[in-house]
Amino acid sequence: MKGKIERISGPVVEANLKGAKLYDVVKVGKDGLLGEIIKIVGEKAVIQVYEDTSGISPGEPVESTGMPLSVELGPGLLTGIYDGVQRPLKVIEEKSGSVFIKRGIEAHAVDRKKKWEFKPKVKKGQKVAVGDVLGVVQETPLIEHRILSPIEGKVESIEEGKFRVEDEICVISSGKKKTRLTMLQKWFVRKPRPVKEKLPPFIPLITGLRVVDTFFPIAKGGTAAIPGPFGSGKTVTQQSLAKYSDTQIVVYIGCGERGNEMTEVLKEFPHLEDPNSGRPLMERTILIANTSNMPVAAREASIYTGITIAEYFRDMGYDVALMADSTSRWAEAMREIGGRLEEMPGEEGYPAYLARRLAEFYERAGRVRCLGSKERFGSITIIGAVSPPGGDISEPVSQNTLRVTKVFLALDSSLAYRRHFPAINWLRSYSLYGDELANYFEKEVGGEFPHLAKEAMEILQKEAELQEVVQLVGPDALPEKEQAVLLVARMLREDYLQQNAFSEVDARCPLKKQYLMLKAILKFYHNTMNALEKGAQLKRIRELPVRAEIGRMKEERDLKQLEALHKRIDESFGGVFE
Repeated sequence: MKGKIERISGPVVEANLKGAKLYDVVKVGKDGLLGEIIKIVGEKAVIQVYEDTSGISPGEPVESTGMPLSVELGPGLLTGIYDGVQRPLKVIEEKSGSVFIKRGIEAHAVDRKKKWEFKPKVKKGQKVAVGDVLGVVQETPLIEHRILSPIEGKVESIEEGKFRVEDEICVISSGKKKTRLTMLQKWFVRKPRPVKEKLPPFIPLITGLRVVDTFFPIAKGGTAAIPGPFGSGKTVTQQSLAKYSDTQIVVYIGCGERGNEMTEVLKEFPHLEDPNSGRPLMERTILIANTSNMPVAAREASIYTGITIAEYFRDMGYDVALMADSTSRWAEAMREIGGRLEEMPGEEGYPAYLARRLAEFYERAGRVRCLGSKERFGSITIIGAVSPPGGDISEPVSQNTLRVTKVFLALDSSLAYRRHFPAINWLRSYSLYGDELANYFEKEVGGEFPHLAKEAMEILQKEAELQEVVQLVGPDALPEKEQAVLLVARMLREDYLQQNAFSEVDARCPLKKQYLMLKAILKFYHNTMNALEKGAQLKRIRELPVRAEIGRMKEERDLKQLEALHKRIDESFGGVFE
């Protein structure tokens, strides 16, 4: 189907394109710029172009490919760095001959020349269902890439050896029809991949960040939002979650971020070490880079590109963490395109369908029972950063995100300025997964862990109430019991909530260690309150040497030493009455 450009308005082009379908990918102009049909009125197609349209004029040709915007899925995705429409940036740089992307360049997302060692998992004559593992490829030393059957039928032939992604590896017959399969497949980005069943969230995503795991746990297959003003640490928090969370695959989407922030990610990630294996973190990571100076239409597509790739690895049975940084820039791209389309604006100029688009995106998270005859489970956990102007979360993107996400990690610039990292405000954040995950924490960590977390949060809230009085009369005017609350709250803040990302031991804290650390601080609190009731002086309690030991807990590797510390805390309080 061919036509001609009639009108141009920034990244939006109108063309006379008879017989075209909604969401078809088209090539626009003499340079063949990539675009997608987003609206059809009669024989006119409205196209959003994923590249700069300057210099294109009415009358230039437009050609439809007849296919919707899709991603290529197969071995070779891991370690890849792509733009918003899955073009590999390294290949584009080679083709462009410079670091600037030239218009109209086409590049395959998956390398067509590289050969992969394919090992079959089914035999000739065997019946397979949709989603069954036909064979595996060791894509990186960390990840085994599983080739799944897209159809149901009988295996007529299957080969072992080294193949390119477009080479035939298997023939499956379904009735009289024979289908020749390769390791490469394509999937429409706006269509969720099917699953057998979505499961309730009862397994936590263990992040290694004490403030998250203890107070605001995220479920595997859950959704979380990290809103915060500039400089509060959204990107740093997401990078920590990507590095230390117990997922096998990381998909990181830099959606409309500033060039310097995305450059830092592109430079840092290849050098980061996976704490579980000691291998480079990039061996289980896919980066999608779409900076704020790239075309807005491609930014709008980048979110869908990332989530479709994440679903592909989820279907193999992996736990995937998807980092979207940031959905505010994605919403701004939708606002700009909506303005070009002359749509009726909603609140603050955002399109009226903003809430629906955000809900559809976060809805694709979840822990699932995968397709296939053998039982296999996978999950996608979506952690989206939101960048509200001036840190004001009453704006539409933040509010609509909070309606659909279950965890709210409120970043606080004042904590960041005080060098308190992660700068998550414990009084404004919340998690709606607490009740569902309580059973897991009681069985796997310690029966009293959820109760300890609740008690610690009550102490921190009591401290916030007392701070108002302290500002008026000073801390010394308070009764000793309330001064003790301030003392223990400070220990919770400095010795528990605060973590050192540059420390090998403290950057990632296992759940068992979190339990023992929290138990030690609260044991000190209970002993303090009992001692004060029996007439001890708070001054003597402040001078106890065991306080320094509690402060050094975060650097302790040996959990037996932490268990022994509990006994020393009890013993040390015998001296406060002497």
